[in-house]
Amino acid sequence: MLGWPARCAFLLIVVCLQAPFAAQAEILKFTATLLPAATVPPAASNASGASEFTYNSDTRQLEFTVLYENMSGPPTEGHIRGPAAPGTNGPAIVGFPALQSPISGTATLTNDQAAALQAGQFYVDIQTAAHPTGEIRGQIGR
Repeated sequence: MLGWPARCAFLLIVVCLQAPFAAQAEILKFTATLLPAATVPPAASNASGASEFTYNSDTRQLEFTVLYENMSGPPTEGHIRGPAAPGTNGPAIVGFPALQSPISGTATLTNDQAAALQAGQFYVDIQTAAHPTGEIRGQIGR
């Protein structure tokens, strides 16, 4: 039977050996530039936008901020969509909670969605009445 000092030393060794192998959250940053030419089909507009994303691999939380300007009218919808390559459309994954710029929010992704995000298969789009299929769009990348 081990005495108290030996048990403490053993426990300390076990903890120290496991520490380097403990999973740590990876914080990933992404951006997207939103342009009318990137929508499918391309929109004739002077609008533009930018967005930033932070993904936490431990919690699978995606935080986002989307800014836009010079839209043809008030936005009617806005989403993060995918999986889809540039030039193709995909289903809505995250609907924006409010549409006034700046748009911000948080979403929890599934493992498959997280993989698609990291593979560059998600995009942001914002629609207006004049452009119901999208006035601006930007592929999310690193």
